[in-house]
Amino acid sequence: MDETMSEPVRTPPFASFEWLLSGRYLRARRKEGFISVIAGFSFLGIMLGVATLIIVMAVMNGFRKELLGKILGLNGHLLVQPLESPLTDWKDVADRISQVKGIRLAAPVVDGQGLGSSPFNAAGVFIRGIRADDLDNLTSISKNIKQGSLEGFDDGQGVAIGRRLADQLSLHAGDSITLVSPKGAVTPMGVTPRIKPYKIVAVFEIGMSEYDSSFVFMPLSEAQAYFNRNNDVTAIEVFTDNPDKIEKYRKLVTEAAGRPVFLVDWRQRNSTFFNALQVERNVMFLILTMIVLVAALNIVSGLIMLVKDKGSDIAILRTMGASQGAIMRIFLITGASIGVVGTLTGLFVGVVVCLNIETIREFLSWLTHTELFSPELYFLSKLPAEIDFGETSAVVIMALTLSFLATLYPSWRAARLDPVDALRYE
Repeated sequence: MDETMSEPVRTPPFASFEWLLSGRYLRARRKEGFISVIAGFSFLGIMLGVATLIIVMAVMNGFRKELLGKILGLNGHLLVQPLESPLTDWKDVADRISQVKGIRLAAPVVDGQGLGSSPFNAAGVFIRGIRADDLDNLTSISKNIKQGSLEGFDDGQGVAIGRRLADQLSLHAGDSITLVSPKGAVTPMGVTPRIKPYKIVAVFEIGMSEYDSSFVFMPLSEAQAYFNRNNDVTAIEVFTDNPDKIEKYRKLVTEAAGRPVFLVDWRQRNSTFFNALQVERNVMFLILTMIVLVAALNIVSGLIMLVKDKGSDIAILRTMGASQGAIMRIFLITGASIGVVGTLTGLFVGVVVCLNIETIREFLSWLTHTELFSPELYFLSKLPAEIDFGETSAVVIMALTLSFLATLYPSWRAARLDPVDALRYE
C-alpha cells in the first residue's frame, strides 16, 4: 500500500493541468506585477519586431519592384550600341533582332540632352527620338497619357513630355515647348546652339519623378535632323519577355545583329543602384531582427524571475508526483505562449499595415502637414509595399524559434529543482 502511494502519477505530455498552470502563471497577481510587466514588454517587443520586419521588408520589396518595373518599362533590357561604324543600317539590324524568339521590341533611338523652356521657366531635359509604333509598344508611356494623344506622332513635329516637366514649365498639351541643343549648325563662327519650338501633342505620367520631370519624346526622323545625325541612331533598345534571363538573350542578339555591336544589359546600367538597395535591405533585416532578439531575452529574464517566485509551487507539484518533464513543460508553455501570441499579433498588424500603407501615409501627411514620402527624393509618386510569402514566413519562423529557445534554459532550471531546493527560493 505504501509503495503504491509513493509511485509518481504518470500523465501524458502537455496534459490539461500543465496548460492550466501555465495560463495561471501568465495572469499574475498584484504581488507578481513586476513579472507581468516583463511579460507584457516581451509580448510588445516581439509583436513590434515582427510587424516592423514585415512592413520594412514589404516596403523594400515594393520599392525595388516598382523602380525595376518603371526603369525597365522605359529603358530596354539590352542596349545595342555600334562598334567600328555608326548604326546607319539600324532598320535591318532592328528587324533581325525583332525576329529572335523572346524579343518583344527592338526600338532604334536617338538620345541627346538639351534645355526645355517656356515663357515661364526652363529645365534640363533628356530628348529621345523614337518611332511612333515603338512608342505605342512602350505601355509605360502609351497607357499613361494624361493629356493629348500619340495619334499622328510621326506625321508632324510634335513631342510628348512628362507631367512634372509640364507642370514645372506651366505647359499643357497643345502648347509649345522650346528645345535648345548645344549641337546646332556649324558656321564660320563655330557651332551655334539649335533653338526650335515644338508643339506638345501628349503629356504622360509613369509615376517615377526622375523620368516625368526630364523625358521628352520626339519623332525619330526629327531627332536625327535636330541632333545632326547622318541617318544613323544612337542605339537600339531591346525589350525581352523575361529580363531576369537576360544572359540567354545576349548571345542570340549578338548573332542576330549581324555586325559588330556592344551590348549593355539592364543589370550593368543600374548595378550600383540595385546593389545599394539589396545591401540596405539586408542591413535593415539584421538591425530589426535585434528587436525580436531583445524581446526574446526579456522572456528569459521574466521566466527566471517567475521560477524563483514559484519555488513553493514547484516543491508542492514535485511532492504531489509531478515529473521533471511536467515542470519543464509548464514553464515552456508559459514562455512560448508569449512568443507565439506576440508573433501572430505582429504578423496580423504587419499585413494590415502593408495592405493599407498608402492610406496610412496620406493620413499621417495630413495629420502632420508634411510630405512623408517626397516623390523628388524617392523617385516614386506613392509608397509601395509588396508582401513576399517566403520572407514573411521566414520572419515568423525566426521569431517563433527565438521565442522557443528563450524558454529552454528557465524551464530546464525549474525542472532541475528538487522540492527541498525549491523551498529555499521562498
